[in-house]
Amino acid sequence: MKKSDQQLIALLQDNARRPVSELARELGLSRSTVQGRIRKLEQEGVLKGYSVILGDEFLREQIAAHVLIKVQQKLTASISRQLKAMPQTRALYAVSGDYDLIAMIQSDTTVTLNQTLDEIGNLDGVERTNSSVILETKFVR
Repeated sequence: MKKSDQQLIALLQDNARRPVSELARELGLSRSTVQGRIRKLEQEGVLKGYSVILGDEFLREQIAAHVLIKVQQKLTASISRQLKAMPQTRALYAVSGDYDLIAMIQSDTTVTLNQTLDEIGNLDGVERTNSSVILETKFVR
């Protein structure tokens, strides 16, 4: 990957809504070159999409938890699909160790967080869970 593509990706990660003309100016390239590079990176699957980054104030009001999940191996795909369908699930990771998955859960109240944790624990194929509520985020890259 070209160094200019890496720089372009970093700028887009910082603010994907930045105008192409501004990106071109910062990279020292023409607007059409940057537009073409973005299109090529999208076609190659390097840039898959653009997302919304929630504001710090909104996130401070949310309750987040890591949920370690031990599953019956034959039901991992089914459980993953069901977790993806839950709007409170922000991310899901397959991991090594005593547990098979880690779900990142986010909710607006402790009541809905508890309901979500119960729902996860009751999924067919979930053997056990272990949850940790996040008290403070020190940093995210």
